[in-house]
Amino acid sequence: MKPSIPITMKDIASALGVSVATVSRALKDSPSISQEQREKIQTYAREHNYYPNVLAESLRNSRKRPMKIIGVILPQFQHYYFSSVLSGIEREATSRGYIIMIGQSAEEYDLEVQLCRRFYEHKVCGVIVSQAKDTQRYDHFQKLIDHGVPLVFYDRICTGLDCNRVVVDDYQGAFNAVTHLIETGCRRVAFYSSPMNMQISKNRYNGYRDALLRHGLQPDERFFRICDNRADAEAITPDVLSQKDIPDGFFAVNDDTAIGILYTAKRMGFKVPAEISICGFTNGQRAVACDPMLTTVEQRGVRVGEEAADILINKVEGLTPIDKIEKRVVRTRLVVRGTTR
Repeated sequence: MKPSIPITMKDIASALGVSVATVSRALKDSPSISQEQREKIQTYAREHNYYPNVLAESLRNSRKRPMKIIGVILPQFQHYYFSSVLSGIEREATSRGYIIMIGQSAEEYDLEVQLCRRFYEHKVCGVIVSQAKDTQRYDHFQKLIDHGVPLVFYDRICTGLDCNRVVVDDYQGAFNAVTHLIETGCRRVAFYSSPMNMQISKNRYNGYRDALLRHGLQPDERFFRICDNRADAEAITPDVLSQKDIPDGFFAVNDDTAIGILYTAKRMGFKVPAEISICGFTNGQRAVACDPMLTTVEQRGVRVGEEAADILINKVEGLTPIDKIEKRVVRTRLVVRGTTR
């Protein structure tokens, strides 16, 4: 069966012998059109599955009222944390009458720049973004700000701009995780981090380091690796576990990396957590799908998304001044499971 082609207001007008303006007014239930005419047009629209073009409507009315479309940039669709943030953004946006336009940077600076340009061209009311790993220049973000487009960062914030942001308490989450490892018997704790050009990496490293120092332990460069995915963790960990003094605990920047460590340690014959303890950072679905289940820091991505959308919509609707920078922090919590003692 051929898919039906959506009808337009022009099609309705042609079928009923009226003007497009009359159809538009009738669909908006305008009293300037007789009740009989309104019912006739609305019935025809329903029977022929007419749906308004929301984007076109927003563009036509952009000078009269705030746009109702929010641009959202995710580094990766498949990452549990980013998809949970997206759920929070959509929940808050929908509850307040907005829709979202989503783009994936795929961790590439050039794609991120293109998405910012396309969002501006489509006249979105604002942009919510977590920057790509290799983003080092921020002109594309500054252009949005210069053109009056509200911008809110989440998770990976842009340190080159003083901008609205929503983050989790990365430092405290890491500090609590490493403290737990130490207090349950670990003395040589390794840290697998995302690239150190990102603020979340610096914050989590500082929490890791300070927890060690608080307990009289010195950070060991041999136990620090730039590694933020499962494949790299599986490639790197055999070397780490082949040293003379191997780590007895691992803290990973995310759950996927932690699961890569867990898989490799078990494959090499180590007992988890009797010989090696492991803690991740996310608390996604995979954390309870591994054996043993993963101890991890819960990031509360849905809440992060709701807060980011709330900041943006408040600025679009004039509830808060557009030039007032808002910085919100969502608290994490440590979820203890089977990979730690």
